[in-house]
Amino acid sequence: METIKKKPLLSGLLILFLTAMIFANIGGSMYGSLMPLYLKDLDASITQIGLFFTLSQIVPLLLQILGGWVSDTLGRLRAIAIGSVFGVIGFIPLILADTWQWLLLAVAIGAIARSLVGPSFDAFIAEHSSEENRGKVFGISQAIFMIVSVIGPPLGGWMAGAYGFKLMLLAAGIFYFIAMIMRLSMAREAAKTATTKTEKLSFSSLKINLAAMFTLIFSGGLITWMLITDGLRDISFQFSENLFPVYMQEVGGFSLQQIGWVMSFFGMAMMLTTIPGGWLSDKAGERVGIALGMILMSSALFVLVNIPAGNQWMYYLGWGLAGMGAGVSGPAYQSLISKAVPQKNRGMAFGLFSTSLGIFSLPAPWIGAQMWDRVSPTFPFTVTAIVLLISVIPIWLKFKLPKVEAVSDEIVPAVVG
Repeated sequence: METIKKKPLLSGLLILFLTAMIFANIGGSMYGSLMPLYLKDLDASITQIGLFFTLSQIVPLLLQILGGWVSDTLGRLRAIAIGSVFGVIGFIPLILADTWQWLLLAVAIGAIARSLVGPSFDAFIAEHSSEENRGKVFGISQAIFMIVSVIGPPLGGWMAGAYGFKLMLLAAGIFYFIAMIMRLSMAREAAKTATTKTEKLSFSSLKINLAAMFTLIFSGGLITWMLITDGLRDISFQFSENLFPVYMQEVGGFSLQQIGWVMSFFGMAMMLTTIPGGWLSDKAGERVGIALGMILMSSALFVLVNIPAGNQWMYYLGWGLAGMGAGVSGPAYQSLISKAVPQKNRGMAFGLFSTSLGIFSLPAPWIGAQMWDRVSPTFPFTVTAIVLLISVIPIWLKFKLPKVEAVSDEIVPAVVG
């Protein structure tokens, strides 16, 4: 009797795709968590650090949805290849900056890269997985991808501490350059073997795609509630996210190398929980993983802001809980988005969720810095923890797919009571 051979969850193309993403994001994670300290090294105050991260959100806010549309129109690999070229260019002002204001140019160029790569990454994985295994594939992909969060931060922290920020950024740029070469090669091969013709970028195409997304946004269903909840969480995260490296240095007494290792521990915890998170998403439903993730991340923040002096090991406990929360919720969140929108609009949808309600969270980093200065260093983190905990209520009540899914590729608003 002939046995039917099961297809592997990850195709060869998806593995090659993830390898290129790993090289690119090792470079990004080497300096990402240390960026507030690089600003401080360039004589920025706490308030100026908050202002920097507020200003740095403007370009991504304008570009994320457009990047998703480019991905939907030109194809995932082509959009990623174009974004990678901008990513390499962005390292030039990042390395050469002699004042913190110059870093805004680097962030703006890098935002073009992220707006093209980010939505394409999630959409590409969704299109290389079956719906019943979507959570598992996102979980496995993220687990492989999270190698960057284990290797990058300690490598970046060690290099910045031993040789300075400039040399560390140069090494990060080399990693990204290798990824760019791989991505350009993949896009070229995909163009040769493409069976369907890619569309051209046009204003009419953009209008059609935007109209489709607005239908989903204002339908009052699942996408509406996901955007509202995601927007509130995004605002709360922006209060505190970029201040934590400074908090660990000034309050916790950590060196650059130690901060790198703590961030690596976060990445390891996330990597170990993304596969179970994907399995939980497929078995119990996406809202279970998302709600559990919010509870874990909220608990992590409450731990991190209540650590007695001299107990540095507890920072590992707090960041470990945060990593578990991100690992459990990530695959579920991506799976839910991919199922709630048609394939032809997935890039724009992931771009929309990357932007979220960014227009409202725009001043949040600056407000968080004011909270630090005027109330206490722990206050912005406490606010974030409370909002994450409250977000569990709408997640549990509203993050449900309709029982009958549309099988066509047309926009059918998912109305959930």
